Amino acid sequence: MTTVFAKKALLLDGWSENVRLEIANGKIASLQTDAREAAGDVPCGYVIPGLCNVHSHAFQRALAGHTEQRSPAGQDNFWSWRDRMYELAGRVDASILTSIARQAYCEMLASGYTAVAEFHYLHRDPANPEDVDTMFAAISTAAADSGIRLTYIPVHYERAGFDDAELAPHQQGFAMSLDEYLAHHKRVTAASGSAANVGIGAHSLRAVSRESLQEIAKVSADEFLPMHLHIAEQQREVDECIKAYGRRPVQWLLENFPVSSNWCLVHATHMDPAEVEALAESGAVAGLCPSTEANLGDGLFPLHHFLSHGGRIAVGSDSNVSINPFEELRWLEYGQRLATQKRNVVSLRDSHVGRELFLRALEGGAAASGQATAGIVAGASADFVVLSDDDPMLAGHDDESRLDALVFSGYPSPVERVMVNGEWCVIDALHVRRDASRLAYSEAIAKLGETR
Repeated sequence: MTTVFAKKALLLDGWSENVRLEIANGKIASLQTDAREAAGDVPCGYVIPGLCNVHSHAFQRALAGHTEQRSPAGQDNFWSWRDRMYELAGRVDASILTSIARQAYCEMLASGYTAVAEFHYLHRDPANPEDVDTMFAAISTAAADSGIRLTYIPVHYERAGFDDAELAPHQQGFAMSLDEYLAHHKRVTAASGSAANVGIGAHSLRAVSRESLQEIAKVSADEFLPMHLHIAEQQREVDECIKAYGRRPVQWLLENFPVSSNWCLVHATHMDPAEVEALAESGAVAGLCPSTEANLGDGLFPLHHFLSHGGRIAVGSDSNVSINPFEELRWLEYGQRLATQKRNVVSLRDSHVGRELFLRALEGGAAASGQATAGIVAGASADFVVLSDDDPMLAGHDDESRLDALVFSGYPSPVERVMVNGEWCVIDALHVRRDASRLAYSEAIAKLGETR
């Protein structure tokens, strides 16, 4: 058994002092407030729940910084970036994927994420295209090595666009028939056991037919699994959906599918006001990835309107161009400030914006990743983050403003320790496998360069 004594801990009803946690079998076995430190306790400063990274494409960590040079035509956009991403995807085999994902997951933990929902469509290993489980095994191994809590979202991808065009050569690594996909989902669910949650997903409306999406949604409903889907990320997608279906993407989805609280719609950037309100009322979580959405030039999610109608949100690192949950939260608010020319926009429940954003992302991330409990409470998984109580970022802050400082004060991060499933993954601000992970990642990147 591990015992932790926290100077302060953020519990379900707010900050409490002198909190003693007993950890056993990966769970918080007991929780005492106003306790006394005992021999053998691990002394900690400020303890907060870990956030779930609700949307990750781990392999894209290897692309970060490689798409920031203007093309000769000067017409760079999401679609030109996608061509570069496809080129990378075609060269990532299972061995390389393990090393890239492990590094991304170690970085997530060191930044304050304790869980990740991996939106995975790289199903076919270039070294063995017939085996559609090998790449899942790479993700699973990477998660286990890093210690992060994994929700695996196998993603169906079957066509190149709304017109049912055949997949291009560079998309073949994503492809499975619907029967293959559902069989894969069944196998990985059985293989994962308690090691990982398994959700289900479709890449997007443009990449999956109505009929296939109905079958996938049925599995989600029957088993109440997290159901993830990219939607309305780009205006071009909206225009093509209107042409094909006579409706905007979110509008069409809500009219044709029982979207509810176990759904996570990723991005949903381009919605009209009626869609915003209908999506909020559905109970679905909007999976928002502002650092990636900014990097790709996607646009701004209508956050204030969505939240004002009861919408639920979570955050993710998506392309992994940046891995920091507090940066994602910061840019959710900053985007609204830039759009409205006002400050403290996302303060509908709480006058403190950082605290409101953190608590919203905590609840939404747990829902979208299939976690039964969000927060530090007896019986919950022992997943939490320790902030240094003598870090200058937090100096002078009290219980009211501490999370504001964490979200808006910038760098360096005050994350000192991270525990997942009762095990310390980060100690003294360093991941416990940092050096080995970095070396394996560098070797994988060198191998990728050799395959060009």
